[in-house]
Amino acid sequence: MTTKRLLLISNSTLHGSGYLDHAESEIRDVLSSTRQVLFLPYALHDRDAYAAQAKKRLAQMGYDLVSVHVAADAVDAVENADAIFIGGGNTFRLLNSLYQFELIEPIRRRVHAGMIYIGSSAGSNVATPSIKTTNDMPIIEPPSFEALALVNFQINPHYLDPDSNSKHMGETREERLRQYLEENETPVVGLREGTMIRVDGEKAVLKGTTSARVFRRGLDPVEIVPGTDVNEFLVALG
Repeated sequence: MTTKRLLLISNSTLHGSGYLDHAESEIRDVLSSTRQVLFLPYALHDRDAYAAQAKKRLAQMGYDLVSVHVAADAVDAVENADAIFIGGGNTFRLLNSLYQFELIEPIRRRVHAGMIYIGSSAGSNVATPSIKTTNDMPIIEPPSFEALALVNFQINPHYLDPDSNSKHMGETREERLRQYLEENETPVVGLREGTMIRVDGEKAVLKGTTSARVFRRGLDPVEIVPGTDVNEFLVALG
């Protein structure tokens, strides 16, 4: 039985460090002996520049990165990849491109067959059942909000706690996620900056520098600390 291997990162850059610095050890660990990574730059408009940035950073870790946007056949590139990395940007644009290039099913199939999946921000959003808990503006309308469903929970990257000193009167992130759960049942993991989830088979372990917040329908939010298996906290009330 093949073990799923995913690394779902909240943010690509942590304050005070460079691009992917805070996630480097986990990226190295999940990639292991895999040397080449297929990059999907669809979340940003300038795909050439985005791919160049990712290629340079992965090269510093000792990995070769090729971008799917220059491949002759995107589906074939995914079918033959040992690992893919989907970077951050706008989640709606990213998901729309995955539908446009007919990559939803190939990615699902390959991940379940053992292909390594690394996502950051928007790339983590699309690994979940839907993109309904993204922070992004809907700058383009994808055919569906349904995403890759590689895990059984939603992610809210860049989760922010309420600021008691702020004079902003709009909804807090917690209030918005509670509103999501008024209409949906899938639990949400609020990933603060510097956190990520490492999926190995049936385990989905929180990694990083701080705790995360789990939201479930009918239950109070709970804090989970690094080293916790998220699956232990996904029970919700119908």
